[in-house]
Amino acid sequence: MDNPSIITQVSKEEAKTPLREKGNLPVSSKKPRRRNIFRTIFCCLQRHHDDANQALGASNNNTSQLLDGKASVLQPVNNADFIIPVEIDGQVHQVYVLKRPYVDEFLKRMGELFECVLFTASLSKYADPVADLLDKWGAFRFRLFRESCVFHQGNYVKDLSRLGRDLNKLIIIDNSPASYVFHPNNAVPITSWFDDMHDMELRNLIPFFERLSKEDNIFTLLQEHKSSQR
Repeated sequence: MDNPSIITQVSKEEAKTPLREKGNLPVSSKKPRRRNIFRTIFCCLQRHHDDANQALGASNNNTSQLLDGKASVLQPVNNADFIIPVEIDGQVHQVYVLKRPYVDEFLKRMGELFECVLFTASLSKYADPVADLLDKWGAFRFRLFRESCVFHQGNYVKDLSRLGRDLNKLIIIDNSPASYVFHPNNAVPITSWFDDMHDMELRNLIPFFERLSKEDNIFTLLQEHKSSQR
């Protein structure tokens, strides 16, 4: 559960090397997608809002979700989908996890369309077991944790240029603009989620990503999507 992060410090020479899978295994041996355009979709496990949660999360923001696909709290929740024991400062806390509606359908479909990577500012001791329980289909080819982020102006930023992938074919989904401040044009913003079980945002995004997976120019569609959300 506490395997070292896949990318920690990356030199200019190392930036060209492929991502490595969790546990420092070689690059994924899964069969390649039947598509002639390589794209990667990065998803994020986000923030927490009390002192103990700050140890798991990353910054001052008041959100805590995976792909905005889950919300986590330390207080007991009757309808939690998962309860994960996590050690913080020598004390074990029970973390209660709620899944955002349609996250299962969303993850399954994204895994069929893209090379998906979990890129989180949380620690691996928390993010890893959550991803193990959430990702039933192995959609996440790789997992990157806090050590892979860049600490910039009080926030942990996902620097996409360090990941050995073509930025023209790379997408990040995140509810926090601070997380993708280096590459805003590659982002699909998503609203924060906590406990609204009637939320439909993940389901509504599936057709957009199905269309995006077939396009040569991702930036045109990304810009159209952002303009339509304003």
